[in-house]
Amino acid sequence: MMLDYLFRRLSLLLFMLFALTAFTFSLNYLFPGDLLTNFSGQVNTSFSQSQMLEEKYHIDDNVLVQYGAFVSRLFQGDWGVSLSSGQTVASHVALLLPATLELCFYALVVAILLGIPAGIITSAYHKKWPDKVISTLTLLGFSIPVFWLALLLIMVFCLGFGWFPMSGRIGLLYEIPAVTNFILLDIWLLGFPYGGQAFLDALHHLALPTVVLAMYPTTVLTRFTRDSMLNVLEQNYIKTARAKGLNRRQIILDHALRNALLPVIKQIGLQFSTLITLAMVTEVIFSWPGVGRWLIDSIYQRDYPAIQGGLLAVSMFVIFANMLADLTHSLLDPVSRNQSHGKV
Repeated sequence: MMLDYLFRRLSLLLFMLFALTAFTFSLNYLFPGDLLTNFSGQVNTSFSQSQMLEEKYHIDDNVLVQYGAFVSRLFQGDWGVSLSSGQTVASHVALLLPATLELCFYALVVAILLGIPAGIITSAYHKKWPDKVISTLTLLGFSIPVFWLALLLIMVFCLGFGWFPMSGRIGLLYEIPAVTNFILLDIWLLGFPYGGQAFLDALHHLALPTVVLAMYPTTVLTRFTRDSMLNVLEQNYIKTARAKGLNRRQIILDHALRNALLPVIKQIGLQFSTLITLAMVTEVIFSWPGVGRWLIDSIYQRDYPAIQGGLLAVSMFVIFANMLADLTHSLLDPVSRNQSHGKV
């Protein structure tokens, strides 16, 4: 049964990757300009160079041959050359994607630490003042646009009080060699240079973007946890535990919480993929050097190979994040796995 489930998920993953690569490949024909330039990212080439590139990218062959060669180059790390910088798209992705993932990871951690306990509290005090207060704050946080919240925090805490920096990952005074391109991890691997001041400065730069990016998933996890807990608290075994004289803390922590968190686990994975898209706006406002900001800059510059590579990298990560969340949820909850096979 488990092998059949894994086979189904693997088949779905392969189909989604095929659809993604096929769409990315078709952008070469949808973008304006020369087809060879869209494939290679190289302009003003000589006649001999053009001949070599046409042979490399199979310009004179049919579309299926071109697609096969395109997928082969993807596996080899050849994603073309950026029109604006002249560097390979793969090197840009390898350099910038960790910054985006780092920001999204810390935002998700904040959302989990705040959203799940808030949802548990609202369910434990259903229709009482803690539930009303948290639900009101959740509704406000859910309704605030990301760009408006970011600009508001910059105006108050950066321009007004001067407590936080407005842009970047770390101050210009600190030189941190890129090892993993995750700034906090690199500082840790270097043994906390500058007496630990570089680590504190990186956290200082990370604070506001993390808060802005964590707002939406925090509200979603709060509401989702609340609904899941209320659903579990209405089950018969919870009513039996309550009839036996167990207090509210014992009922929630010992009986209801484990079952209520199972659907929340899947929602966490879905929120991480949502954070990737929200990070694009956040990175532009805070000048965070991530793949989202680079992708938007590439759109303004009409850097078609960079657009293609950025969309491919972000979409692939979203697909793998969703599949991992679904797999984790199914491993922890056999009932959902059986239902996916049509069994009860």
